[in-house]
Amino acid sequence: MSGRDDALREENRKMQFLRLIVDATAARLRQGDLSTMEALALISETKKAVLRLFPDKEETYDLIYKSRFERILKETMESN
Repeated sequence: MSGRDDALREENRKMQFLRLIVDATAARLRQGDLSTMEALALISETKKAVLRLFPDKEETYDLIYKSRFERILKETMESN
């Protein structure tokens, strides 16, 4: 095994974990049983976890996931 293979495996592992975290957060937000403060805390903790995996990707997180979570939160709050 080469170092490149190891790096690729590690990157794939991190991406799978990222998807798991993001999907779990989105599902939890969609349940609609969190207060606004609880939902915002969940989003904040999710961001921290993602940035531990990808420290240099805060701008990307904000662009993709922050807007996704905000949209879910808005839709959930409107339907309740």
